[in-house]
Amino acid sequence: MALAFDPEALPVLGCDTHLPAIAAGHLEAAALRRRFSAPPEWEPEIKVERRFVERDVAAASVLVPVVLRQPASVLLTLRTDHLTDHPSQISFPGGRAEAFDADPVATALREAREEIGLGDEWIEILGSLPTYTTGTGFIVTPVVGLVRPGFELRPDPSEVAEVFEAPLAWLMDPANHQRHAVEIDGIRREFFSIPWPGRDVSGRPRRYFIWGATAAMLRNLYRFLAA
Repeated sequence: MALAFDPEALPVLGCDTHLPAIAAGHLEAAALRRRFSAPPEWEPEIKVERRFVERDVAAASVLVPVVLRQPASVLLTLRTDHLTDHPSQISFPGGRAEAFDADPVATALREAREEIGLGDEWIEILGSLPTYTTGTGFIVTPVVGLVRPGFELRPDPSEVAEVFEAPLAWLMDPANHQRHAVEIDGIRREFFSIPWPGRDVSGRPRRYFIWGATAAMLRNLYRFLAA
């Protein structure tokens, strides 16, 4: 579904520079394991987007893959431009739940394997965040996992145009979280973006514009770790 607006062209309404970044020590594997094993009282900042597609809702899961590098990074995909839902957007590996999936974790692991070739043996599941409902009608469970380095990816070219990693510390610093708004059909829609000035597979500088549902789920992960 093509967008009716260019999210990168919209003005930045503000950044949350007043909020503290997650300290480096709290982003290490042991600290993440402790946080998920004994979660604090907290509430996600964003739970439901305004709907802009009239269809039945569907369950889905994404894997939030935290790669155990020094420092840690998050594995993200750039979706191909011909997909029906969220084309050309940056996302986590994931997709619609199938009847044979045992639970949301099984969906996330299956989708990561099918989309990018990341095998279960590389992933340690930490837990899940509360569901996030997209404007396209998906009720998404974000499943957070630690990924051991050494894996080789095999992206499905029909779904994935590119796979890249962004620093977890950058994503967990609200000074990098930008607020935007757009009015469509008389309805104001607000969203976050987290642009990352990275490099592409050839090593050339490139700005990766993470926005929408992916940015919102990262924002909720920040709230979870900051609670």
